[in-house]
This record gives sequence, structure tokens and C-alpha cells, in this order.
Amino acid sequence: MADIVDIIKYEGDNETFIWKHPCEDFNTKTQLIVHESQEAIFFMNGQALDSFHAGRYTLKTENIPLLSKAAKVATDGKTPFHCEVYFINKTQTMAIKWGTDSKAQYIDPEYNFPLSIGACGEMAVSVNDARKLLIKLVGTEEYLGKNQLISFFRGILNTRIKTYIASTMKSKKINIFEVDERLEEFSEDLKEKLSKDFDDYGITLNNFFVITVVKPDGDEQYEKFKDLHFRQYADIAEAELNQKVGVINQQTEAKKMVIESEAIAQKRRQEGYTYQQERGFDVAEKVAENEAVGEFTNMGVGLGTMAGVGASVGGMVGGMMNDAVTSTTNSPTQNLSYCENCGSPIAPGSAFCEECGQPLNNNSCPKCGYKFEHQGKFCPKCGYKREV
Repeated sequence: MADIVDIIKYEGDNETFIWKHPCEDFNTKTQLIVHESQEAIFFMNGQALDSFHAGRYTLKTENIPLLSKAAKVATDGKTPFHCEVYFINKTQTMAIKWGTDSKAQYIDPEYNFPLSIGACGEMAVSVNDARKLLIKLVGTEEYLGKNQLISFFRGILNTRIKTYIASTMKSKKINIFEVDERLEEFSEDLKEKLSKDFDDYGITLNNFFVITVVKPDGDEQYEKFKDLHFRQYADIAEAELNQKVGVINQQTEAKKMVIESEAIAQKRRQEGYTYQQERGFDVAEKVAENEAVGEFTNMGVGLGTMAGVGASVGGMVGGMMNDAVTSTTNSPTQNLSYCENCGSPIAPGSAFCEECGQPLNNNSCPKCGYKFEHQGKFCPKCGYKREV
């Protein structure tokens, strides 16, 4: 028979759900200490008897009514009795890792490409029914920790998680490259689906997180598929970027033109002239660069235009233009006549040609009287054949 102890208390850690005290022999003077967030259950002959919550208890038949009915217990404080005590930790245990032990097979809904995916994450649980957990899950085991708990629920976790992820991605047409955007949604849905399974064993599923959906990285076919996908979207992104850059450049050029126009307008306002006057200055400058008004006229600018320009740019330029026009109009060369014989110019009042000596009495058409100005074979007015 083992030594009889005087104090029974929990000696496990915070990651332990159930811990059985190693001593099984007590007397009616033994002290039981149960901490906060704990519960102690007495077993005798394989039967769960009384439960004790936080507090200090002296083990005697008055405190253990079910024990007194199950066995004859001496009350002298010296005779021992044989029982088992289990401590159940009811605090919330977090960061319990889980993961699927195989990958789910499914067809990507966007590309119709077969893929294999798994999942892993963490969860937090707490005991809500110590007696149910002890009887249904632990049995005769002396210890239940996080790893043992996950091993008990591995089958449930694999089935529920793999089925849910594959069916949800198919029904909602979730691309494999968009799956990380749905982790919060997956976590909430799976928590709801798994809560009843845990509750059946007296456990509350406080939190459930899908942290990673495991993709088939490294698989040759998957890598080709991934490269094709990202290249496609890279081309789209590049085209959109180029379009945005083009728009920005157009906007920048437009702003530049507006700024330059505003600067020119401001310059005109400061110097006191208009756009029309500025164009007049430009025309006058062109006139000054030409040696004769005839050359200026050859540029397609009429005399009326030149007179208008003179008015726009000021009296000085206008006078210059008018003088040039007048001198051109009144030039002696406009009244010259020509010898019918040799075509040389004839000075006004001449009777004979200075070059060939031809008499000048035949300088008019004998038929219509048209005064000839150039040498020719016919009269330009009536068509009379001229005598040369």
C-alpha cells in the first residue's frame, strides 16, 4: 500500500486539459485544494462520484455523500480508503496547431486545372463539461494535453476542412490565387461547422483560424500554370500603366501650354498691346527684311493688307508702306512703249528707235488704233496682222 498523503492538489501545467493525481490512497483527514478555473472529480471503482470546484476541502464522508454510499468509510481519521482524483483545467487554451494530413483534390473553377491543396492553422478551446470530457474521451488515461486532443479530433478535422474548402472554392468559383483573400471567411465558417463536434465531448471551440491554404508549390505542372497566370495579369497591368502614363503626359503637356499662354497674355497686358497688334509687328518685320515691295507682294500679301498693317503698327511703318506703294505705282517704267522692230524701250516723244533706227509711225494698229507696247505679229486687241 502506498503512503497516505495529507494534501491533494493540481501539479500539472496550463497546457494540460486533464491530469490524474498519482496517489490513490487517502484518509478522511486529507485536504483537497482546487484552484480557480479547475474542477476535481472523484472516482471509485471506475465510477465518477462527486465533483469539486475552486476551494479547499477536507475529505470526509460529510463532504463526499456519494462516497459514503459507495463504500463503508471509517470515521476515526486513521483508516484509509482507495479513490482516484482527476483535475480538469477549464481555462481557455490557445495556439493549438492543426493541419490536414493530406491534400484535397479539386478543379480550379476559372482555369479548369486540377489542383491539390491542404490547410493549416490554430484554434483555441476550453472545457465546458468536465465529466463528459473525462468519461467520453479520456477514460482510463492519466493525462490529456494539446497533442492528444488534436490526435483525437484529427479525423473530424481532416474530413470537415478538406470537404469544406474544396466545395466552397468550387461553388463560389474562387481562384487558387485569390484564396488568401478568403481566409477569414473560411475560418468563421469552419468554426461554426466544427463547434458541435467539439461540444459533443464537453469542449467549447472558442476560436478557429485558417492561417494557410497550402498550394502545390514545386509541382512542375502547377508552376507552369502559375507562370501563365501571372504573365497574363502582368501584361494587363503593364498596358494599364502605359495608358495611365500617356494620360499623365497629355495632362502635363496641356498644363504646360496653358501656363505658356497665360505668361504671353500677361506679357501683352504689361507692355500694352493685343494679339492682333503683335501679329502686325511680325508682318512689319517681314516687310523690313525684303528689299522691295514687289517681293513682299509675291508672298501673297496685297496692297490693301499692307496698308492695314501700316495702320496697326503705327504711323511710321504705315508711312513707309504707303511711300513704297506710291513709288511703285508712279514709276516711269509703267508708261514705257517698245519698238515694233527690235522690241527696245522707247523714250516718250521719240520719232525713231534708238537701237535700230526704225521709224515709230507704225506703233499703232491701223485697223483699231490700239497702241502697241510690245513687239509681236498680231494686234492683241483685234487680231490684225502686223507688219514688221
